[in-house]
Amino acid sequence: MGRDAFDWEVRSEDRLVSASSERNRAPILEVLRTVFAPDASVLEVASGTGTHAAFFVEHMPRIHWQPSDHDEAGLRSIRAWRLGSDPARFLAPILLDVTAEWPTTKFQGIFCANMIHIAPWACCVALFEGATRVLEQDAPLVLYGPFHDDGPTSEGNANFDRRLRDRDPAWGIREVAAVRDVAAAHGFVLQDRVDMPANNMTLVFVRG
Repeated sequence: MGRDAFDWEVRSEDRLVSASSERNRAPILEVLRTVFAPDASVLEVASGTGTHAAFFVEHMPRIHWQPSDHDEAGLRSIRAWRLGSDPARFLAPILLDVTAEWPTTKFQGIFCANMIHIAPWACCVALFEGATRVLEQDAPLVLYGPFHDDGPTSEGNANFDRRLRDRDPAWGIREVAAVRDVAAAHGFVLQDRVDMPANNMTLVFVRG
């Protein structure tokens, strides 16, 4: 698995920040408010620094947010951001590798930002497979990040894709159609596609 750690910086103690996360969190929030029920229990896959979790919990006052990550640096940062938040809604982070064991808890939504392009394709497949185990019927799975749409959607995304593949040939920006096909194979329908700033997208899938 991977996560978008290219711009992670230490803010204080174990808290990490991501400049891109701080830029994109408000536009993402506006989409999530229309997708998740106000009091939903949401699993965030590959939470990274934890700044998204802290921001969404603050601005969705009834949401219950379960962050997760696959390495200790991310988990430490999430724990640090949880301090001072509502521990009943900003839950303690859990270790989660999408290709391995998933929690047994049921959720009313899943959010995953900037993971599937910085991970082998098997992680995208595993994300949808695992989601079938933990998502309630008709619950949304929301993906955010850069995507291709029958090729690069911008010169910037094309350049970013090349940098990713130079770093690891198994990484790369994914085609919307390919992700949609994997989702369909696991019983998910692409319900909405929202164009976001900086040539990113939010894809909303619903388990039928």
